[in-house]
Amino acid sequence: MEENKAARPLNVVDERPAKCVNGWVMLFVVIGMVIVGIALFVVGVMFGGSEDGMHALLALAPVGVLTFIAAIVMSIGFKLLQPNEAFVLTLFGKYYGTLKTDGFYWTNPFCSAVNPASAVAALSSRKLSLKAMTLNNDKQKVNDEEGNPIEISVVVIWRITNTARAVFNVENYMSYISTQCDAAIRQVARQYPYDVSSNGDENSLRGSAQEIAAILREELQQRVDIAGIEIIEARISHLAYAPEIAAAMLQRQQASAIIAARQKIVEGAVSMVQMALNKLSEEDIVELDDERKAQMVSNLLVVLCGNRDAQPVVGTGSIY
Repeated sequence: MEENKAARPLNVVDERPAKCVNGWVMLFVVIGMVIVGIALFVVGVMFGGSEDGMHALLALAPVGVLTFIAAIVMSIGFKLLQPNEAFVLTLFGKYYGTLKTDGFYWTNPFCSAVNPASAVAALSSRKLSLKAMTLNNDKQKVNDEEGNPIEISVVVIWRITNTARAVFNVENYMSYISTQCDAAIRQVARQYPYDVSSNGDENSLRGSAQEIAAILREELQQRVDIAGIEIIEARISHLAYAPEIAAAMLQRQQASAIIAARQKIVEGAVSMVQMALNKLSEEDIVELDDERKAQMVSNLLVVLCGNRDAQPVVGTGSIY
């Protein structure tokens, strides 16, 4: 029995529209009630105690007061919404519904708007924004797939799609998405290396920006579904090695670049030497034995692969 209680899932609250009336119609009704209430009060006071014996009119005064008070209470139910805004309403602790279409409405005056992310308990701040918002968390230090410490931060563009889930399923949806964003970054970063490996056949944080962004968005979306939030885009905004290994990694990158450049130079030099030997043989310019060919290949490779310009020595004697 205790295990079943511990495993009980979260009571997920889904969004539903709130019952409301056109605000302009109710505005005329409330104004009419105010006028009627004042008129009844005045008639009751002025004519209820007259000498003509119309004491029955005296009862109109409290009726007018009650009508006026009812109009004041009903005026609390007016709600004004601009595009991409919403009110999440509760009635005596129970979810009443959501207003999310722009316009002027009247709803039950005893309903109260709820917004846990609001810092100021004012009516305007109780609105939920349905606009696309940007989250830019601070840089954090994580380890990549190879265990290298790196600094990384992401920019997340998100919006609320289910207002009831955002308000009732999590304590504070702003703090919730920020925390889940940090967790998703760590989860994705430790699955991929910072840079492309030697074989170059896998994704990396630096070299596969589009793929990593899609994976990060999917990972974060799964985490915030319970809060009724849609992740529009998630991209890495900062990526660097941690300061303690940045210098060493820079040297490694420079060495890798030098090796790759040398490989290209050697491949080009070998092809040029092969072409030179083939041309000499095809044009029948000169016949070289194996020793002279080896010397020629050595000289050409020194000229083509050297870091400095070669200083040629011109021989005036016979080749043999």
